[in-house]
Amino acid sequence: MIESREALHQTREEAKKVLDSYDCRILVCSGTGCIATGSEKIYEKFVEICKDAPGIFLEFAPHDTGEHVGVKKTGCQGICELGPLVRIQKKDKVIQYTKVQEDDCAEIFERSVLGDEVIESLLYKQKGISYQAPEEIPFIAKQTRIALANCGKFDAESLSEYIASGGFTAFTKALFEMTEDEIIEEVDRSGLRGRGGGGFPAGKKWKQVARQKETVRYVVCNGDEGDPGAFMDGSVMEGDPYRLIEGMMIAAYAVKASDGYIYVRAEYPMSVKRLRHAIAELERCGLLGDHIMGSDFCFHLHINRGAGAFVCGEGSALTASIEGNRGMPRVKPPRTVEKGLWEKPTVLNNVETFANVPQIILNGADWYRSIGTVGSPGTKTFSLTGAIENTGLIEVPMGTTLREIIFDIGGGMKDGGTFKAVQIGGPSGGCLTEEHLDVPLDFDSVKKYGAIVGSGGLVVMDEHTCMVEVARFFMSFTQRESCGKCVPCREGTKRMLEILEKIVAGKGELSDLDRLQELAEMVKSMALCGLGKSAPLPVLSTLKLFRSEYEEHITQHRCRAKVCEAMKRYVINPEFCRGCSKCAKNCPVGAISGQIKKCYHINPDICIHCGACKDNCAFDAIYIED
Repeated sequence: MIESREALHQTREEAKKVLDSYDCRILVCSGTGCIATGSEKIYEKFVEICKDAPGIFLEFAPHDTGEHVGVKKTGCQGICELGPLVRIQKKDKVIQYTKVQEDDCAEIFERSVLGDEVIESLLYKQKGISYQAPEEIPFIAKQTRIALANCGKFDAESLSEYIASGGFTAFTKALFEMTEDEIIEEVDRSGLRGRGGGGFPAGKKWKQVARQKETVRYVVCNGDEGDPGAFMDGSVMEGDPYRLIEGMMIAAYAVKASDGYIYVRAEYPMSVKRLRHAIAELERCGLLGDHIMGSDFCFHLHINRGAGAFVCGEGSALTASIEGNRGMPRVKPPRTVEKGLWEKPTVLNNVETFANVPQIILNGADWYRSIGTVGSPGTKTFSLTGAIENTGLIEVPMGTTLREIIFDIGGGMKDGGTFKAVQIGGPSGGCLTEEHLDVPLDFDSVKKYGAIVGSGGLVVMDEHTCMVEVARFFMSFTQRESCGKCVPCREGTKRMLEILEKIVAGKGELSDLDRLQELAEMVKSMALCGLGKSAPLPVLSTLKLFRSEYEEHITQHRCRAKVCEAMKRYVINPEFCRGCSKCAKNCPVGAISGQIKKCYHINPDICIHCGACKDNCAFDAIYIED
């Protein structure tokens, strides 16, 4: 049991000794991405090898001879594109291996664990250069990690390793050295803004809760990360659950709340599992519950699993869901800080926001403000996906440009493609193009260009992306996820989707573009909640920046990216056609005619653009006409 500040200090010293006792630690990435590519089997293989190896000790036990080796499951190590990832840590030396397979484990153990060799073929490579240490890899070296500082470095489930890394130092400082008002003032001075997308100052939100007359208050964490292509909050919950909890504990102490809730979407089973384990460990040792560390502070933490509704990422819908009601936004005021969960004052922040709090309390507001921009201090996590060389999880100072993220950190466009646009902020965001590559990414700057930072999803697109289809995809998502409470969102998004589907089907009219613009502006101005108001942003931004593509779809029945099925024109090249008739035999509608050993022909009036002919041509004679 950790019943005092002194007991925590002693526990930390003991945990550090345990960490220092290892001759080598094998750190296997166990984030969702690497698990999907087989990291669990790699972990089991390393455990099996170590158990069978003579002179190897796997337990936390004194040893006089042989190696003391630890095989650990870490959180996301970041370079998701190159998983499964394994780090070999020997004292101050760390080797980052990528694309590790089961067959590689024995060689890694023999050469890098027992020996001091580096396996060149498994190292990260960029532009012909190999990188050994994680901090040397451009993808990681150019980042500044606060919320993700521990991810990939420690056992994600180990409380002792979190404490050894400095965990709960900030909480004890807040509990024993600061008043509630001083804590709130420090967070407010830091300029920390909500990382869930709204960017509302966290300190101001805490102040509003603290000054309410109602004494029953709650702290709620929004872990309902529903944006397509976003996985930042999930990675924090999986990779460093104790940091999130410590941030919530500091918030709860500051606003005098005795209960907290973490709302996690059902699609994050690993997050739920590790959070439950972390809560149980903290309750077991007395860091959660009644009279924490001998103080008067009592705090109990609960987990609620959402059913996967995107709208439950909105504050009032989220609290309604926790209460057991249908997740639907309500009219404001009153706001969550006044009447939130069970109509009590509630601090509601997202995962990343809470994960920043411990370092702010530990290092001070001035330190935090030295990172990022004046209006948006600190760092921001982004999930980097799409047509880019290195997809993965990154954390950079606010104000970092798209050019730095895509070309310096992300390694540039995949397969030498041409940058076309990036969708930022998910279905609630907008597109930025080449002219915006040097725009600083912070809450205020991107708004000028019809986009929002949002929760931090970045989907990079190249010349093979159809921007009309992008708008249709995101509108399909938001229309499907609309709770249906307000008419502008329920009906407006449906009508917008119908127009977009009409255009990609090759049946659009130029008047549809004006109607689409009008509907988008209406939904943006009249929808009930923030999600509804931001739903039209992908349409508005693509209409503004890529109107010519919309017009080509309508007037020329042409999709320059060759994505929209209805506009694909399949043509047979007579120079390559051998007259084998395979295309005609596989055409489901009989659109192909010709004679054996002579060039066949596709009738465009009958063709349904299914692509079966192209897929079955053995001579690459069928292509899509520009």
